[in-house]
Amino acid sequence: MTDVAAEEDSEYLAQFGYKQELDRSLGRFSSFAAGFSFVSILTGVFMLFGFGFGASGPAFWWSIPVVAGGQFLVALLFAEVTSRYPLAGGVYQWAKNISRPFPGWMAGFLVVLAICVGSAPPAISLQVILPHIWSGFQVFGGADDIGTYATPNGAKNAVLLGAILIVLITIINIVGVRLMALLNNIGVFTELIGCTLLIVVLFAHTTRGPGIVLSTAGAGGGTAGVIGALLVASLFGVSIYQGFDAAGALAEETADPRRSAPRAILRAVAASALLGSLLVLAAQMAMPDILGSNNLELIASQGLPYIVLATLGPVLGTVFLICVAVSMCACALAVQAAGIRMVFGMARDGRLPFGKALSTVNPKTRSMIVTSLVMGVIPLGLLVVNLGNSQLFSTLAAIGSVLFYIAYLIVTVSMLVKRFKGQWPGPDHGPYFNLGKFGLPLNIIAVVFQTIVLVNLVWPRAEIYGDSAWYYRWGAFVFVGVMFLAGTGIYLYLDKKNRRQAGESDGVAREPLTPVERPVAVETD
Repeated sequence: MTDVAAEEDSEYLAQFGYKQELDRSLGRFSSFAAGFSFVSILTGVFMLFGFGFGASGPAFWWSIPVVAGGQFLVALLFAEVTSRYPLAGGVYQWAKNISRPFPGWMAGFLVVLAICVGSAPPAISLQVILPHIWSGFQVFGGADDIGTYATPNGAKNAVLLGAILIVLITIINIVGVRLMALLNNIGVFTELIGCTLLIVVLFAHTTRGPGIVLSTAGAGGGTAGVIGALLVASLFGVSIYQGFDAAGALAEETADPRRSAPRAILRAVAASALLGSLLVLAAQMAMPDILGSNNLELIASQGLPYIVLATLGPVLGTVFLICVAVSMCACALAVQAAGIRMVFGMARDGRLPFGKALSTVNPKTRSMIVTSLVMGVIPLGLLVVNLGNSQLFSTLAAIGSVLFYIAYLIVTVSMLVKRFKGQWPGPDHGPYFNLGKFGLPLNIIAVVFQTIVLVNLVWPRAEIYGDSAWYYRWGAFVFVGVMFLAGTGIYLYLDKKNRRQAGESDGVAREPLTPVERPVAVETD
């Protein structure tokens, strides 16, 4: 990155009232890697394959093209908005600048919660892989607990492995963005190569045709039962294809972000959709006889690791499982990194408690040390509090997805309102990513898609939230409702505090506090 280009990026950033504090050292691949590793197709498929297969048999494959296609529409909208607002905080900044401070704050607050909740699943998913690689990773329990967190001992072991990983990635994020990007790039490169080779090898071991994806293998009963089973199975894709906005969240650390960030977001979703579709298809064409006496139950309980080991043998299968473990670590690292930027972006606007500490950038490491520690301690606390609770994991994954979809919906609805008013994209958008005349219809379809998915996701199903206690069954409604009320209270308190500090007593809402005085916006394109 040349000094002239760096100066232009800094000048554009200054138009929003911010000075360049972060290390703008990420290139195009690193930007793509942030979004791709957040989605992490290997992590998602290996973690949730058993869930999807158990819900509707091989037909759960259809959740990938359907959900990924809908999310690609959302990604197109995100690409358009990040080309105008390439700021740390992503979703928060987009909603705040398109709409009003409160919707922006709520979108950011929900994503922070989603990441705190969602940092646990990628970490505890190591339980699905590591004990298959070496039995020594199964510290708690015995043979029946290997590769699963559905048993009490399996859940305990998942918490242990997840806690170790969270500590490690927190240290990496504290050291700085360069180390984080290097390790994340290695993880993404390993995932891309490993996933591609695994697809090729599985296709080489096929025992049946692609028509297998039209079968439910007996899941559901009658038409309504099959439809219900497919709706449950669709949550497989819903839980995977989220977080691709991470490429935009790291925009202030990316060179030429108005060009590179939009492309990175779209490439992350497209690559994940292609690899995910092929991987699940290849696995189902190569897996052992699903109608065998025990195979159906084993596939549903142990998922893709069982298929890989049973199909490829212990040696080659273990090699691919190691690649998966690396991708899971990269996923957890990217998730936390995105959360740190979100908290930083909100804190420097005076929109979080202890904002000064949370927005402080260490001059040596160019990292947010306090924020990194906070984003490490909260997921650790969630794991420890729920130690040994196997129902925790599916509940956390579902609630995390609910929070993401609501936050994304705030952005896309805000864009749709602006489009109806003829105010988006504005004349100051610049010669960057623009959907043009296709923007309005694509925006409408994306909002409808997100709404349908959200309703399906929050539905109080026993398959997702359990049926042992009402607070699990209605967990999404309870958690989101409580957090919305708490978040509204926090926002009102901080807004009043900010206005009081600014010497305003007339009750008129004001823009968030920023580190430097906001100059008059002038395009530099």
